[in-house]
Amino acid sequence: MIIDIYTHIAPKTFLDRMVTLAPKLGNIVNRLLSVKPLYDLDIRFRDMDTVQDYRQLVSLPTPSLEEIGPVETGRELARIANTELAELCRKHPDRFIGFAAAVHLGDVEAAIREADHAIHQLGAKGVLIYNHVDGVPLDDKRFRPFFAAMAEWKRPIWLHPTRSAAVSDYASEAKSRFEMWWCFGWPYDTSVAMTRLVFDGLFDRHPDLDIITHHMGGMIPFFDGRVGPGLDVLGARTSDEDYSQILPSLKKPHMEYFKQFHGDTAMFGATTGVKCGLDFFGPSKVVFATDSPVGPIKKTFDGVNSMDLKPSAKRFSMAMPQNFCGFDL
Repeated sequence: MIIDIYTHIAPKTFLDRMVTLAPKLGNIVNRLLSVKPLYDLDIRFRDMDTVQDYRQLVSLPTPSLEEIGPVETGRELARIANTELAELCRKHPDRFIGFAAAVHLGDVEAAIREADHAIHQLGAKGVLIYNHVDGVPLDDKRFRPFFAAMAEWKRPIWLHPTRSAAVSDYASEAKSRFEMWWCFGWPYDTSVAMTRLVFDGLFDRHPDLDIITHHMGGMIPFFDGRVGPGLDVLGARTSDEDYSQILPSLKKPHMEYFKQFHGDTAMFGATTGVKCGLDFFGPSKVVFATDSPVGPIKKTFDGVNSMDLKPSAKRFSMAMPQNFCGFDL
């Protein structure tokens, strides 16, 4: 069985309620509706049938619930989404092997309660979060109880990038152009989120916590020299803040923590980045994913399948191990 661990779906009840609760999101809703396999199961299943014995683990697409609306809106949409995702998995077990739950981290206690309900009542495999919470970085201390809960439950976190054109590429411009906010901004933001979590000591507090980074860990594998030796002198380039105690406060060399993340193969069918990620994370930390329906299923499968991998590497990258992240599939 081929398990695609990172795919997206927008259940109809969720979409309809999102339109009602957040009517100003017209352009975002129209974008979601333009990707028909997000909500049209017949089209989605035809795409899935291009790979034999293929199953998906599903989660919501962007935007994040925090971007859609305030806490009250997010709590309601999270419950609607998780209920409907669980129902889809029950109705189509031959298609969907599980889901990553939605939460609104604007209210951390409510997010933990929703994650608890989704995991222990609805059967979610873990939780999907984004690389910031409405502009607040994930290493903010308010989020520590959430990470602690996920570590206690031994459930993985799917870390998804989010950034909009409102974050400009140049100070002289009001917004990002040519979709650079997506093409380069998302991998950059993923890398920053990973680094901030490492420097905050997340893996010292929770050494067994599993975090699955989308698109093979963003920029981290490719820039391992800058991340490793380059940051060994953290603080030498900064005069207005003292970073001298960041690295000494960690129990291990900082580069070792980056290899505790998982990367996925959702690279739009390209293999160069997958090879780089396999070298960096190691095959046991790389999982097969396509980003369907935004990313191509067959092209990604064929790309990974064509790589000159050892049998163990191919097993880990093409199908999730039974004991991956501590849950049974």
